[in-house]
Amino acid sequence: MTMIRSDLPILKKRLQRQRQKAISRFKSRPRPEHLLRRLSRATDQCLTQLLALFALPADAALVAVGGYGRQELYPYSDVDVLILLARPPANQNETYLIESYIAALWDVGIKPATSVRTIAQCLEAADSDIATQTAQLEARFIAGNIRLFQDLNAELSQHLNVPDFFQAKLAEMRKRHQQHQNTPYALEPNCKESPGALRDLQILLWLAKAMGLGQTWQDIAQADLLSPAELRTLTRASQAFMRLRIELHLLTGRAEDRVLFDYQPELAAIYGFDVSNPQLASEQLMQRYYWAARIVHQMNTILLQNLEEILYAPAVAQCLPIDDDFEVRNQRLHLRDPSSLQKKPSLILKTFLLLQQRADLHNISAQTLRALWHARRLVDQRFRDDPINQELFMQILQEPRGILHSLRQINMLNILPRYIPEFRHIMGQMQHDLFHVYTVDQHTLMVIRNLRRFTMAEYADEHPLASQLMDDFERPWVLYIAALFHDIAKGRGGNHAELGAQDALAFCQRHNLSPEDTELVVFLVYDHLSMSTVAQKRDISDPQVIHDFSCHVSTPRRLAALYLLTVADIKGTNPNIWNSWKAKLLADLYQLSLRALSGSNQDASTVLAQRKATALSQILAQGIAQSDIDSLWSVLDISYFLRHESDEIAWHGKTLHKALLHPEPVVEIRQIGHGGETIQMMIYTPDRDDLFMHICAFFDQHQLSTQDARIYTTTHGWALDSFVLLLPEHQSYNAEYAQQLAASLCDFLQNPTQDCTDSSRYFVQTQSRRARIFPIAPTVDIQPMREAQKWKISIVCADRRGLLYSIAQLFATQQINVKSAKIMTLGERVEDTFVVQSDELHHTPFYNQFERALRAAL
Repeated sequence: MTMIRSDLPILKKRLQRQRQKAISRFKSRPRPEHLLRRLSRATDQCLTQLLALFALPADAALVAVGGYGRQELYPYSDVDVLILLARPPANQNETYLIESYIAALWDVGIKPATSVRTIAQCLEAADSDIATQTAQLEARFIAGNIRLFQDLNAELSQHLNVPDFFQAKLAEMRKRHQQHQNTPYALEPNCKESPGALRDLQILLWLAKAMGLGQTWQDIAQADLLSPAELRTLTRASQAFMRLRIELHLLTGRAEDRVLFDYQPELAAIYGFDVSNPQLASEQLMQRYYWAARIVHQMNTILLQNLEEILYAPAVAQCLPIDDDFEVRNQRLHLRDPSSLQKKPSLILKTFLLLQQRADLHNISAQTLRALWHARRLVDQRFRDDPINQELFMQILQEPRGILHSLRQINMLNILPRYIPEFRHIMGQMQHDLFHVYTVDQHTLMVIRNLRRFTMAEYADEHPLASQLMDDFERPWVLYIAALFHDIAKGRGGNHAELGAQDALAFCQRHNLSPEDTELVVFLVYDHLSMSTVAQKRDISDPQVIHDFSCHVSTPRRLAALYLLTVADIKGTNPNIWNSWKAKLLADLYQLSLRALSGSNQDASTVLAQRKATALSQILAQGIAQSDIDSLWSVLDISYFLRHESDEIAWHGKTLHKALLHPEPVVEIRQIGHGGETIQMMIYTPDRDDLFMHICAFFDQHQLSTQDARIYTTTHGWALDSFVLLLPEHQSYNAEYAQQLAASLCDFLQNPTQDCTDSSRYFVQTQSRRARIFPIAPTVDIQPMREAQKWKISIVCADRRGLLYSIAQLFATQQINVKSAKIMTLGERVEDTFVVQSDELHHTPFYNQFERALRAAL
């Protein structure tokens, strides 16, 4: 045994040399399929040589399965090995032989994923787990008892229920797609598991093999399921994904399949792109990725449909004529003569319209899908100028059902970017703004998806106001056009909203929209960011802000349309960006603006009187004495009532009506919305210069993310501050948590000597991977306001934990008093606005020094 063990280092070095030689050949001439086969063969040899040193039980067979079985062994992938036994181990010696062989695999540097089974156990495992059944479908003999291996293949083949296997793989694919947000166009895709990636190619080969149609793309083409051009395109895309996965493994030194931001610039360099601008190099690399993903997604859709039609074809095709060109064939829309698209190109768009109009149609037939894809080049200027096609496209947008599905199919088949040429520029376009997680084209379709959801009863609970507005909104298709164009000019340089509005105007005029609808579409595209900006960056409790915004919007229909597009747009940027506070801000802005547009816009004094009256009525209804409220309100000046809504005034009054009699800090917390992730915190405590800094330090300690801050000092020198906060990711609001948090802050505030100067005690100043790889330059804008000594400070920078504390610490050291803060967090990017008071900022030297210090803090 000692001599046998001494042979292992020799085998290990031999395997390493063979692997390194194969990898070196790949690097000099990247041919991915050659590398994968060479790595498989080198591993085969090593496993066979080990058998001479560590014998398996008699009559056993050594079998490669999974990716290793199909000779696609990636540099750092597990080696899937089945030790196939004629019978279960008869004694401890046989078990020892198996264990010794597996241990030797590790010793020579192989990372095995082993299974030890008899044929009966293989069949049982296939019944219970679709992944195991699929891996065994790839079984390849390495060494040992070949008769046993042949028996296994025969049993597996006889045992395979092809329809059940087809449905199981289809369900597995749908689940996998869901886990990756159902899009091939994520900014950090997984080149193995994402939609349109390697797994979507492999599932086609698995199903074709199970159906007896072959096991290579050439076999599938010979079965008349791929044209020569499709075979070339699919082979090219397949090799592109193979190479990318290999390069990821070699770059990271492990089985890494995610195309993370960290790796994109280095991968771009490997592929030969100019990396002097890492962001541009990353975009060029990912454009190539999205091209391959689009091809795979298209062919996966078409071939899966093809295979399904072959597998479930009835003995006699069930055909129902629709018109001279179309029929219903086995519940699918079928083009009778694919060549008719050349004679009548308008049938391209008519196909999708018919699918929307007929509830008896489940999909488009594979033959028709293929014909549409090959006819995409017919969509040219002449096609776009044809009034028939313009009418068909508008009908697709105006149908009550199937709009999103049609647009996704039209886009997937590369027809949409040909019908709207401007759309081509945003196909696969990256967005390195730290909050979008999709390419521009996919974000656009996500926005339309959200608008469509506002029309569906099952989503009404998520967005009650949006659902109500959409239900009453006439001609909602104008919103879909606005959504198509709202980001269409991104990446061109200049103001994308302005350029997009020009494109939208040309589209509306070409499609003969009425002046009213054209004006609305152009307004929405040009102003699609305005409502979000006002809601999140301005003080919407200020009547002047509402007056200015409502005057700009000018009509209730434009207001409703802008609200709907804004909500759909924010939710379409990043699934994690939306929260109940953003929902409340936008809903409040909508309601206040609607009231102003309906003629109830009033001056500040009237608004003030109404707020106080409403709040007082709510407070007195709780049995609180008028005298207590008069006493509290005597230390609150007019600015307090103008900066707080009536429900906040009432909340403060109910909590603090006895506060003047018992001068001690008070912290009160209430929930905002119904999501459980947002709270509002009221803090009443003696004021001091560094209070805001101390509060921010406490928030950082407890991982509370500030969304809004209203800083107020009473006439008798107490702070009455209000904060809107997002709770930590895995924490939901409950009364016990709120009480503990409030008590902790009270203790914290009553210890003013506690040292907050060492920021490392509260947080680690780290940025996200994305912000480090594609940094954004911080911007600082400091402007004087009309009120004496008041300044507006606007910042934009990458987010990190402790950022607000760093800013608050600087304000405290520079004796700058914060009066209010609007914190706008967009994914990993923040756009914050502070209103501050300073006696020194009007002095140029102090101003310049402070601006430099603030930039440094960011």
